[in-house]
Amino acid sequence: MAAGDQAAALRNERGADNDVLRLLRTGTAAEHEDVERTLDLLDPALTRHRLARVLDAMHGFWRAAEAGLDDWAGRYPADAAGVDWARRRRARLFATDLRGLGAPPSDAAPLLPAVRDTDEALGRLYVLEGSTLGGVFIDRHLAALPELAGVTVRSFSPYGSETGAMWAAFRRTTRARISAGGDAAVVLASARTTFAALAGWCRPAAVPGVPA
Repeated sequence: MAAGDQAAALRNERGADNDVLRLLRTGTAAEHEDVERTLDLLDPALTRHRLARVLDAMHGFWRAAEAGLDDWAGRYPADAAGVDWARRRRARLFATDLRGLGAPPSDAAPLLPAVRDTDEALGRLYVLEGSTLGGVFIDRHLAALPELAGVTVRSFSPYGSETGAMWAAFRRTTRARISAGGDAAVVLASARTTFAALAGWCRPAAVPGVPA
């Protein structure tokens, strides 16, 4: 079923204000799994070197993703304020974590599509914000690795105890947007594109044997 048909079917079944998050979850499942498999941050054999490579790739990706969202925020300031965009920026945290590992961040970054409107911004943010939900598990895993003893990483769970509240606020904003006439199919397409770009950009750094 095409993304537009999925969105229409879900709207008819339960109402648009309840369906967009389900559509995003099911519609990006394959891409989400590809990202998790590529990064493999819960690998028991994760080394300090590979973690630094992954963080550097993620730093570059977040820089590019946030640049597009900053441009969108300049054109749609009310929508950006509604989703609390200024608080959700994370690229600087990846840079700080890299320096803590003794690996200054590089300038490499992917070329991502422009964010044309708020529906596309919400699709991109679904990927960036959703990544914080597993951050607590990644943090626990990293803390248990002897090679990373004494290393503090903040970029995976930037909101700490407010992670749940920040995700809930994003969900409310996205549902309100669709309820007010936003296009769920556009949100979904943007999320899928963002997931695919993230996996593709990070794969050389994350997969052993692939040159950085």
